[in-house]
Amino acid sequence: MTKVNLFEKDLQETAAIFKALSHPARLAILKYLAETKVCISGDISDELPLSRTTVHQHLKELKKLKLIQGDIQGVKTNYCLNADTIGKLKESLNGFLSEIDCCTNSKC
Repeated sequence: MTKVNLFEKDLQETAAIFKALSHPARLAILKYLAETKVCISGDISDELPLSRTTVHQHLKELKKLKLIQGDIQGVKTNYCLNADTIGKLKESLNGFLSEIDCCTNSKC
């Protein structure tokens, strides 16, 4: 058992999301997909200053947490934001941030 497992499941999940979002390339991918408002067929690496291999690794991490979806069609993959997971992410982060908001904490 790792020490991470000693913490509540919701904290583990929030930490995993923060870890995935801690890299600017992943944030750029999410932002790009949000701005396009459609699924992207083709090479997202054309939009980022990174190699295809590096972008692929970042996409893999985002897919693992279900922040994005990817459907393979022939030799291309269509990437989209996963609206359900993004919605849950917003709720989770808002809840977490409200718990640690020192302005609403009576001990401030």
